[in-house]
Amino acid sequence: MPHETRFQKNMMVDFSPGPSQLYFTVEDHTRNAFRQGVPSLSHRSRAFEAIYQHTQEHLRALLSIPTTHHIFFTSSATEIWERLVQNLVVEHSAHFVNGAFSEKFYQVAKQLNKSAQEIRAADGEGFALPVKLNTELIGVAHNETSTGVALPKEFIYGLKDKNPHALLCVDAVSSLPFVDFDYSKIDSVYFSVQKGFGMPPGLGAWIVNDACMEKAASLQARGLPIGTHHSLPSYLKNGLKNQTPETPNSVAIYVLGKVAEDMARRGIGTIRKETEYKAVILYHELQRHPGLPPFVQDKTYQSPTVIVANPGRQTEKFATYLSKKGIKAGEGYGVHKGAHLRFANFPAHSKEQFELLVDSIQAF
Repeated sequence: MPHETRFQKNMMVDFSPGPSQLYFTVEDHTRNAFRQGVPSLSHRSRAFEAIYQHTQEHLRALLSIPTTHHIFFTSSATEIWERLVQNLVVEHSAHFVNGAFSEKFYQVAKQLNKSAQEIRAADGEGFALPVKLNTELIGVAHNETSTGVALPKEFIYGLKDKNPHALLCVDAVSSLPFVDFDYSKIDSVYFSVQKGFGMPPGLGAWIVNDACMEKAASLQARGLPIGTHHSLPSYLKNGLKNQTPETPNSVAIYVLGKVAEDMARRGIGTIRKETEYKAVILYHELQRHPGLPPFVQDKTYQSPTVIVANPGRQTEKFATYLSKKGIKAGEGYGVHKGAHLRFANFPAHSKEQFELLVDSIQAF
């Protein structure tokens, strides 16, 4: 099957990091969902239960998620920040902050009146060594979408080694399906579908282990507030029946299962190798280009999936130039808007599209 859809023909190559370019099978799967009446299914019906089970099974197969971890579906990864704090924190959380999105999770904990500790690195930088913390929950972004910093998996696993009694919760919103996690070293992982899975926004996936379930149940047993309809015990009660607490985005759940199946058929090893190749050629060109250096200078922390260039005053000029070439670059985020360009490197982006991008940069 060609690596494009009818919807994407005659359109710009979209390198925005989310919502990003659609995966090439999404349009057809969405059409099939409507033909099959998925939007009208009751979330208590056997037909929906079959969709839920299919999606779970294919996510597990694609991402090697063990049965020790449950998979729940939410409206977004942003919602999951709130659910994590509500369900898993009595008083203390700790947050590794090195960009806008890790900062937002920290702020959510403060807004929910928790004693939240911030461990900060400058934008564009990572963290040197895991540290021991007096906390119940550790929040860390594997891939900080706003700045293009990816933390080494060894650092994340080291946090769990140093803090075995804390629940380690990892933002993998712009990492998956590329990153290959060892889930035995992580308590919770979460992502949204509009980035690496190349889908329209409106669905989050929340992966949690039994330690998270036990903590939420213990808080509930103590009479502490952990949320109502969307508490972890509610998710588990419904999830065991392949259902959701409320009427969900059933079309997105259906399409996610089909996309995960497509990616597994393509080969997750192939996808990861292609992602690495695309990252190498783009970083190489940015490094040699006099006006477009990578924002993240330390190769240890350079993200393979969200590559950020730092053209400074030439940002608007360069974005306009790329647009004329049929390439849409992502804008800088937050305080970096107007100074950065971000390039998503997701499975929806082909090697040929990245080679076009590199050739265009060379010609600038």
